[in-house]
Amino acid sequence: MAHSETVDRILDAAELLFAEKGFSETSLRMITSKAKVNLAAVNYHFGSKNALIQAVFSRFLSPLSRLMEQGLKENEWGEAGAPTPQLEDLIRLYTRSLLKIPTSHDNGVSIFMRLLGLAYTQSQGHLRKYLEEEYSRSFRLFMQFVKESTPGLTTKERFWRMQFTIGSVAFTMSSIQQLTEILDNSVDAKSDPEKVVNYLVPYVLAGLKSPPVDTSSDTVKAI
Repeated sequence: MAHSETVDRILDAAELLFAEKGFSETSLRMITSKAKVNLAAVNYHFGSKNALIQAVFSRFLSPLSRLMEQGLKENEWGEAGAPTPQLEDLIRLYTRSLLKIPTSHDNGVSIFMRLLGLAYTQSQGHLRKYLEEEYSRSFRLFMQFVKESTPGLTTKERFWRMQFTIGSVAFTMSSIQQLTEILDNSVDAKSDPEKVVNYLVPYVLAGLKSPPVDTSSDTVKAI
């Protein structure tokens, strides 16, 4: 079995099990059993369970980061003298980039969003630190544009509205098949992520652009 095939098998198994059972509940032996490799292969290629978790996220976030940077560049956003993009354009860039992430599974985006939700809810300090170190620069310009597009919001209120936005996107995209089945009352229902995104974008935009609630001055470091 070639080196790349071994790594892919391990990552394929890990992302499915982490999404289904959580990080703490998934053991390396469960992953090796599903991937049909031995424990030595995991230790050789990744070194530890934490490093494997980080590699699973990198598999999604690296292409997402590239897609968003490409979109910003194609629109010349960030160039000297270029106007600030509209908030709707930014949200659509983010959601469309999500749908373009190459994945190993048919429902790969749903798996990624489920993992993203777990990163917030389960105690994975090493993962949050890793994501901040590796990807904060990639998303900094995007967040700067969001800030410029919402000048009436305090830093604190903008922060919370972005968390609500990420939460809405994560829940919807991670549960899209189940939600579609509820809507159509059929286990054979086919989900259409692009159509769902078209419903989702106006909803989160309305929340981001609604009148500010917090009118106090900012006392939190800019995000």
